[in-house]
Amino acid sequence: MKKIQILAAILFTSLLTVSCSDDDDAIAIVPVNEEELITTINVTLTPVGGGTVVEYSSQDLDGDGPNLPTVTVSGNLTAGTTYNGTIELLNETEDPAEVITEEVEEESVEHQFFYTVGGNLDISTTYTSFDTDGNPLGTTFDLEALTASAGTLTFTLRHEPTKPNTGASDAGGETDIEVTFDVTVE
Repeated sequence: MKKIQILAAILFTSLLTVSCSDDDDAIAIVPVNEEELITTINVTLTPVGGGTVVEYSSQDLDGDGPNLPTVTVSGNLTAGTTYNGTIELLNETEDPAEVITEEVEEESVEHQFFYTVGGNLDISTTYTSFDTDGNPLGTTFDLEALTASAGTLTFTLRHEPTKPNTGASDAGGETDIEVTFDVTVE
């Protein structure tokens, strides 16, 4: 009987020693990449060769709150004109405002902007910024206003889309921001 008690004590001590060992190094700590809050998107279209700059902006300081975003369009596009486009993303709940575009560009492989034309709007867009693998990123782009027309232009930023893809419909990923502007070409 004493032999069983001694063996049980040895077994208990062994288990206690093994379970209390300091092997924290074996635990993998995976950093969490929290998504940033995007309150504002500013799209600036600068005509190649000069002319009037057109700006689109959407600001939504309360996110999914009860207030609608403030959307502004500074003017119409000119038919037959090519524009260099830039997109700026901000978190304006911070002071000073945090420029989220920089993070999107740093994590270019994990992001892509999509431009969706709606209605009878006669424009075309071409990516001019790319991720480190050579796939479209879209923080800069060219927009060609073809003929007089009107419709909508939607800017969608996807996080972790499938790349390459043929557009937003097969890209997957999560939508970080999606904003639609009414656009007129005259």
